[in-house]
Amino acid sequence: MGKKGKTARLKRKPAPAFWPIHRKELPWVVKPQSGSHSLEKCVPLTLVLRDMLGVAETRKEGKLILTQGKVLVDGKIRKRDESPVGLMDVIAMPESGKYYRVMPSHKGLVLASISKDESNFKLLRIESKNTVTNGVQLAFHDGSVMLIKVADPKNPVEVQYETFDILKVTYLEKTINATLKTKEGNLAVITGGKNIGITGKIVEIEKTEAKKRRQALVTIEDAKGTRYQTIMDFVFTLGEAVPMVNTLEAVA
Repeated sequence: MGKKGKTARLKRKPAPAFWPIHRKELPWVVKPQSGSHSLEKCVPLTLVLRDMLGVAETRKEGKLILTQGKVLVDGKIRKRDESPVGLMDVIAMPESGKYYRVMPSHKGLVLASISKDESNFKLLRIESKNTVTNGVQLAFHDGSVMLIKVADPKNPVEVQYETFDILKVTYLEKTINATLKTKEGNLAVITGGKNIGITGKIVEIEKTEAKKRRQALVTIEDAKGTRYQTIMDFVFTLGEAVPMVNTLEAVA
């Protein structure tokens, strides 16, 4: 009888290329648990602590740190070393005063060092919105959702948010502090494809009529004036004149 369901194991060779692991040192690697991010777009916490930050030498040491409640992801204590972290997630270690945000780079995903104040919020991209019984439900890129209550769900005029808008949210209170439109003139970072990690100004967005907006071509110009083309699905707006988050001090 054939096996059913997904395997809980992952070999090192087919693991995402950006994971900082030796491919031939050992046969197995920690597989992220199913959750907020897909396998190709996340890193398990144990690799973050051991291979990216170097605060643990072995998986056993990483588990000990986590079970003691010393690591927070988006303001919540994480105790499972298979927990996935992905784009824009905030990793905090208050005891050591270290705070990081997961950012895209040419390597894949890296950790950008941030201040304690910046660790209090997160940028969320709206992937879809749906009308439900008591309001409008927004679904974000990290798998989380937010319900916005309205007077008339059949005519939610209060909700002006659109797909691909970026919301600046304090993740504990789920309070929206700012909204960014994915439009020409704003700053954005490319999150996928061969130009991943490129940050620059959106100079042109293709008008979509016969295809989905997610596949629309977007042209981004970096600080040197070089232009790159990608699809809307790989564009994450960071700010208007200046980015809302640190995009520079990558540590791993």
